[in-house]
Amino acid sequence: MKRNTVKRYSEAFKQQIVKEVESGQGSVQELRRKYGLSANTIQYWIKKVGKLDLLPKLIRVENPNEKDQIKELQRQVRQLKESLADTQVESLINRSYFEVVCEDQGLNPEEVKKKLQAKRSSKL
Repeated sequence: MKRNTVKRYSEAFKQQIVKEVESGQGSVQELRRKYGLSANTIQYWIKKVGKLDLLPKLIRVENPNEKDQIKELQRQVRQLKESLADTQVESLINRSYFEVVCEDQGLNPEEVKKKLQAKRSSKL
């Protein structure tokens, strides 16, 4: 069995890294390489200490129709997720109904499925 190694860093080490970024001794990328850390880890420590001005700024420029497209796509994704959930529930109900009918008729559901599959494949 393979065991994962979990690295824990002391608060003093975290503060040292943030101070190095703050004082300009190195960028996040330079310190990441120097200490073998991920950029996300260093950015998390910066956020935790509250030095948000050290983080790179993200500016997104978009046309008004792009914003509308994003909202429309998000709406479509939400609608598709709801439809998928409805379909899954319906499928589960149908499977349960199938098993109940087979039980009432004294049939084995697996055997009935095999016969149906054999009929489908013979038609092809």
